[in-house]
Amino acid sequence: MQVATAGEALIDLIAQSDGRYEPCPGGAVFNLTRALARQGVDTLYLNPLSRDRFGRQLAAALTGDGVRLACPQPVAQSTSLAVVGLDDAGHPDYVFYRQDVADRAVTADSLIESCNRVPALEMVYTGALALAPEDAGRYLPWLRARHQAGSVVVVDANLRPSVMPDLQAYRHNVHAALQHADVVKVSDEDLENLEIPGTDVFARAQHLLGASGASLLVLTLGPHGACLLTSDGRQWRARESRSLAVVDTVGAGDCFLAGFMAALLAQKSSVARTGALPALPDDAAGRNLLVHAVASASLCVMRRGCVPPTGAEVQARIGQATCVFD
Repeated sequence: MQVATAGEALIDLIAQSDGRYEPCPGGAVFNLTRALARQGVDTLYLNPLSRDRFGRQLAAALTGDGVRLACPQPVAQSTSLAVVGLDDAGHPDYVFYRQDVADRAVTADSLIESCNRVPALEMVYTGALALAPEDAGRYLPWLRARHQAGSVVVVDANLRPSVMPDLQAYRHNVHAALQHADVVKVSDEDLENLEIPGTDVFARAQHLLGASGASLLVLTLGPHGACLLTSDGRQWRARESRSLAVVDTVGAGDCFLAGFMAALLAQKSSVARTGALPALPDDAAGRNLLVHAVASASLCVMRRGCVPPTGAEVQARIGQATCVFD
């Protein structure tokens, strides 16, 4: 196993034009976990899944893509649900139902023990709903332990402020998680919700990178592309060269980060290093990470719901040379 992921796996009930709701497997961590596996990354999902119908559907989707389950035995708790509405531009809004659910039936000790059973684990990832303040006792000790063990820690802020009753506590917990990160992923909206100071979005991103102590920060800018920043002050900005036929943006950020992580793992492998995050040696290395990430996200938004692309699809997209740098 190269990567272990921890956080939500749920069913998105997506509103249809006729008033019905279509149940689709989802959740940011679930989406990214599948996306990593589809790009050829050996991935371990750490949270338990329910024995109910939806839980079986989630397990089948993960294992069908090649993900290994740290908790293969289902649990009695029900599956998390999210009611998803889409606006005219395809942007989602969410309402979550997450009390006493399967993916939260986990402890810091169980996460740590699952990872300890995997020799030379290269990378761990969490974010999104796992950063809710009430789950701090589950995830922060695990992140601290993996950071100390030498795994590369990736945290996606991916804030959901509309469903967090105490925004100040939420912001505080997100910042606490980022203190253990080697790689941080945020959107321009995340920076606003975190109330990061700065004259523009890039200054705010640089401020957050310095405050977190991470080595890399990747910033998504919606239709305007993305930016990669390093702790030594380098920066790359990339975007699609032409407009995409966007169906919806569900899972776009998750697929973006999966593409970034897959490329980063490939780069680590090429320099024969495990554990420590290698420095980006030149412009080509930084651009390569963004190209993979943008291609992954672009393929996602041109499909209904989150259908992560395969590694072959990402490579074909990269071969079309649609990504440009500013």
